[in-house]
Amino acid sequence: MKIGITGAAGLLGYHLRAWLYAQGNKDLRLADRATFADAQALATFVDGLEGVVHFAGMNRGDDAEIERTNVALAQSLVAALQQTHARPAVVYANSTHVERDTAYGRGKRAAATVLETWAHAVDAPFCDLRLPNVFGEFGRPFYNSVVSTFCHQLAVGETPKIQIDATIDLMHVQDVARRVMNALKRGERGRVGVAGVPLKVSVLLEKLKALHGAYKMQVVPALSETMDVQLFNTLRSYMFPKHYPVPLKLHSDSRGSLFEVIKSGNGGQVFMSTTRPGITRGNHFHTRKVERFLVAGGEAEICLRKLFTNEITTFRVRGSEPCYIDMPTFHTHNITNIGSSELTTLFWTNEIFDPADTDTYPEMVTPS
Repeated sequence: MKIGITGAAGLLGYHLRAWLYAQGNKDLRLADRATFADAQALATFVDGLEGVVHFAGMNRGDDAEIERTNVALAQSLVAALQQTHARPAVVYANSTHVERDTAYGRGKRAAATVLETWAHAVDAPFCDLRLPNVFGEFGRPFYNSVVSTFCHQLAVGETPKIQIDATIDLMHVQDVARRVMNALKRGERGRVGVAGVPLKVSVLLEKLKALHGAYKMQVVPALSETMDVQLFNTLRSYMFPKHYPVPLKLHSDSRGSLFEVIKSGNGGQVFMSTTRPGITRGNHFHTRKVERFLVAGGEAEICLRKLFTNEITTFRVRGSEPCYIDMPTFHTHNITNIGSSELTTLFWTNEIFDPADTDTYPEMVTPS
């Protein structure tokens, strides 16, 4: 399926792209602000597409601009579809705020009408997908979600404050990606509400504070619920890379040395490997797993790169100075033996390896 994503640089766009990338769909068309600023570029973007996911929008700023921008983006997209006579299935990422009499609600409502009118005229599938409060790794604090704001504040040592202690419906952005693709592939039509997990803002903040407090004390908190894993991975995305490597206390006496590898409220799986000099292991990424690297002997270089970026973060570690680095989700990573002797590495993940659902996707750290 030839798919185009508008708002590709935003939180929703990034995560849909990452989800599709993990499934092997790497041939996507992406539209950003520059695309919408050029009518011909937008026409080229839509031409020949079988599916369009419309994420592009504005939700913070001047009220008049918010309302005008959301409508104008939909109008520009329709103009390009009409120019090229394209009739793809369209999924519009709308919001539960659409019924409110706010600039954002009015703009999103009017944009949906623009797209729906076009779809009826050409008999193309159009799904007005009304999403709850979406959160996830790499969200912009004070913009995308209160989760992003709280995670950022905790990561930089600030004290989060609750403005309104409302109950909000939360949904992780990877779950949104799955729901969007289901709607697109099935050619869903009409207004479709999507339910999240209801959580009071004060309860959310206490959860995040507990996750952060445990992790700062070198304890991986219990992650028995899917929402807890998603919140923890979101929090960790704001702590990388400054939080790492985390040094471990080495207890030494005449018998030798001892250090604590992991303290966790989870089971998971521990394994060890040996690696010969010059050899690299890894070159893959995860979308949900918490994975820890700890060099127990030898010297290594651990490299990480966030998907769709070129910047590589590198840590040099050695067994004589024990420390750990936890791999953030959506970062491809590897470990290389840069010493002259055998490298011994301990790995831990919060879940037992499942060959039917590995959550492990090949991707070179150093782009080819």
